[in-house]
This record gives sequence, structure tokens and C-alpha cells, in this order.
Amino acid sequence: MSVDVARAELRIATGAHTRATSWGGAVTTAVRCVLTLLGIAVVVQTLVVVEARPSDLITGIHGMADLIRRAVPPDFSKLPSAIWPTVQTLDIALFGTMVGLILALPLAVLAASNITPSRFAYYGARGIIGFTRAVPDLVWALLFVTAVGLGPFPGGLALGVHSVGMLGRLFAETIEQMDMAPIHALELTGARRIQVFTHGIIPTILPTLLGISLYRLDENIRSSLVLGFVGAGGIGFQLLTAMNLFQYQEVSLLLIIIFVIVLGAERLSAALRERLA
Repeated sequence: MSVDVARAELRIATGAHTRATSWGGAVTTAVRCVLTLLGIAVVVQTLVVVEARPSDLITGIHGMADLIRRAVPPDFSKLPSAIWPTVQTLDIALFGTMVGLILALPLAVLAASNITPSRFAYYGARGIIGFTRAVPDLVWALLFVTAVGLGPFPGGLALGVHSVGMLGRLFAETIEQMDMAPIHALELTGARRIQVFTHGIIPTILPTLLGISLYRLDENIRSSLVLGFVGAGGIGFQLLTAMNLFQYQEVSLLLIIIFVIVLGAERLSAALRERLA
């Protein structure tokens, strides 16, 4: 009798498990179908909103070809006049990165939840970092051009302020993930907060901070090229002028220079990060 009961219980359990497995498989299939439909809907609405018309690109290819034909060969006689704007572009990026680094580091200390002195300081620093990051660098450049006039200085200020947001966030996250044992050891010895910062925090995260700063410098070089379009100096301003005057051979020369700058900065940044690692 007990054997029959055990077999009956086993059949019931097996049936229940089969039904549960079948139900779970049906739910998983339904979820996948819903997600697939949502993905298709997102793609379709994106194509509609951006008014994607591949046919226009095909019919307009002749105009693009004519523009390229007029830009060839590059006007290398303009190379001497492009040297100084190129130097300006690099210096704008360096200045912006240095300003961002100097301002972002103390903000990152306040914005790191594991070492912030108070919740008020934490939310205040997070608010500043979020605001400077949310406003695009082009908008900052327009504001500083209005304040101090045309030239490379407003471009450097714009990159510096925008870099505060990007570097501050990454620095704060790096501090939050670091090993706190050396920090606690310094605090137990009676070290002051500034001593903890200079002898505990900085040596621990310095390689990571340098790597992040090099990434930001690489990005700032690219951004400084675009800021010239709003009057912030550098080779971008010269490129805009050449385009407005329909000097396409000079435009092609400037594009070659920009390509060399970006490629060289990328390779140099990668080499320095490898040495730091």
C-alpha cells in the first residue's frame, strides 16, 4: 500500500514540475516576444522622428562628390598660417584639462560617500558635478565668449568647467571603490584630514586618476576643435572661416591637420596609459 502511495505522490510531483516548467517556458517566450516588439517599435519610431530618407542621400551624392572634387588637392601653401591655430587648439585642451583636474579633485573628495565629511557636502558636490556635466561644452563656450570675448580663453574655460563634471564623477567613483584600510590606519594614528588626503588617498588612486585625466585630455582635444565654431579660437575657427569663404582646398588641408592631431593625441595617450598601468 505504501509503495502505491509513494508512486502516486511521485506522479503528482512530476506532473506539477512539468506544468511549472511548461508555464515558466511560456512566460519566458511571452517576455521575449514583448521585448522584441518593443525593440522593433523603438527602431521604427527612431527612423520616423529623424526622418531617415536613404533615397535623399543617394540623390545628393553628386553634390558631395563635387564638393570633394573642389577640395582636392589640399592647399599646402596655407600650412604656415595653420600652425598657430593648431598650437592654440592643443593649448586650449591642455588648459581645460588642467582647470578641470584642479577643480574636480576636491569636489570628488566631497562627492565620495566613503570619505565625505557630511551628507550636505556630498549632495552639494554631487549637484555641482552633475550641473557642469549636464550643460554641453558648446553652451559653456557661448557663455564665456559673451563674458570675455572671442579667442582661445573662453574655449579653455568652457572645457575646464565641463571637465569638472566628467572628471569629478569618475574621480568620486574611483575613491568610493578604493581600499579603505590605509585610510583607517592613518586616522587611527591621529593624522589630520589633509594628511589623510595627501598620504593615503592620493597615493592609492593616483595611477587611476592619471589614466582618467589622459582620457579626458584626449576628449578635450576633439572638443576644442568644435568650440572654434562658436568663436572660441583654435583651428576650428579657421576651419569655419574657410568653409564660409568656400575655400575648400584650405578646408581639406585643415581636415588633414585635424586628423593628424586627433590620431597623434590618441596614440600618445594610449602609450602613456600603458606606462602607468
